[in-house]
Amino acid sequence: MISRRTFAAGAALALAWTGDAAIDVSATELTFVLRIEKGRVPTDKRRIRVKQGDVVKLQWGTDRRMSVHLHGYDIEKEVVPGAATDMIFTARATGRFTVEPHFAKMPSGGHAHGDALVTIEVYP
Repeated sequence: MISRRTFAAGAALALAWTGDAAIDVSATELTFVLRIEKGRVPTDKRRIRVKQGDVVKLQWGTDRRMSVHLHGYDIEKEVVPGAATDMIFTARATGRFTVEPHFAKMPSGGHAHGDALVTIEVYP
């Protein structure tokens, strides 16, 4: 049996119960609540640090409709006002990865990016 608890912008310890003893399980679940206002995330939430193997949940809120893209993990989500949108992934790749807004399609078939909303640093 595994027991997990998640705290906003914090870590939860996952425990496996074997008889009377609790054993630490490797994956930590992390939730970060991120609100986009006027195309930006507050300064104190723009850098997120996690460890390789962590399960990361970015919970997005916004004041206007947009698409957000996590580079390196190639996850894209549509976020709309009045609703929370979850972007969940396991931090397998180490390094620095940005989440950027995607804008309208370009004539070439591509799309334009805005400035980075957050940078996720994944450490070994």
